[in-house]
Amino acid sequence: MFVPKNIKYIYLTIKRKIRNFLLNTKGREFLIFLAFFFVAFGFWLLQTLKDDYQTEFSLPLRIKDVPNNIVITSEIPEQIQVSVRDRGTVLLNYIVSQNFNPITLDFKDYERRGNHIRILGPELGRIISSQLNSSTTLIGTKPDTIDIIYTQGESKKLPIHLSGRVNSTRQYYITDTIFSPDSINVYAPNSILDTLQYAYTDVINLQNISDTIKTEIPFMSIKGVKYVPNTVTVTFPVDIITEKTLEIPLIPVDFPQDKVLRTFPSRVKVTFHVGLNRFKTINPEDFVIIVPYEDLIRNTSDKYQLKLQSYPNGISYARIIPAEIDYLIEQLPEDGD
Repeated sequence: MFVPKNIKYIYLTIKRKIRNFLLNTKGREFLIFLAFFFVAFGFWLLQTLKDDYQTEFSLPLRIKDVPNNIVITSEIPEQIQVSVRDRGTVLLNYIVSQNFNPITLDFKDYERRGNHIRILGPELGRIISSQLNSSTTLIGTKPDTIDIIYTQGESKKLPIHLSGRVNSTRQYYITDTIFSPDSINVYAPNSILDTLQYAYTDVINLQNISDTIKTEIPFMSIKGVKYVPNTVTVTFPVDIITEKTLEIPLIPVDFPQDKVLRTFPSRVKVTFHVGLNRFKTINPEDFVIIVPYEDLIRNTSDKYQLKLQSYPNGISYARIIPAEIDYLIEQLPEDGD
């Protein structure tokens, strides 16, 4: 543990060793060497800075005087990367001083060009060159073109469409896909709005999930389109899969009044997968299996293949047992017989 006395002792010891080193012959030779070294380095640096070099630096980009009724829908870069060539002394001054003003574009100077303004490299270069030394050569900028796409309030409300793949592990299944919000406003020129039917998310890939997941996903970038909000929260509820079996009656459809259908059996079983949370809410009334008269008339077999006409959302792998039935169409006796 350090105490004030120990600190003072260490300080005096180090000070004495440094003084003794500088006062002896080797110390003086070392100081002379350092002096010559820095002088030589200074001459080398001055000579080197006379040569031409190329460097890059960034300038902020600003757009001013945008009217309140204008919504810029394209992505405007915050910085412009500028590549220049000049003597090393000039470039060093740029780097050290950094006295550049932001690249400022006055919206009023360009709005007459329509709702898609393109500021090309030469025009952008003239704006930047006004801040550079006359000896400096502007080589290029990144990006080399600025696209300003805007709308005067034109928008459209679109439903959201998920892009990508989401699946669960075995024994689990995804019961729903919940968007919050479920639709968004999209701003763009009318020529672009007319082509949009959905707001597509960025592509996601969630594999083998076994628990409910909530994630925030941005929208797929489209040039000239602005999403408000620019992300959507998506929830994927996950449930444990269980199996359930129900007995479902067969419903004859479009039979003449003088005919009756006899099926063997008269009721069939439907086995399906369903989440544990919905197990008790699925009832036989949620399923419909019909046997149309016209299908039986055209049937060339003595058996009829059953199929589910309707079933509740949220079930999977539904199977009818038996899948085929025997049947008989009986003629009812006429009145008075």
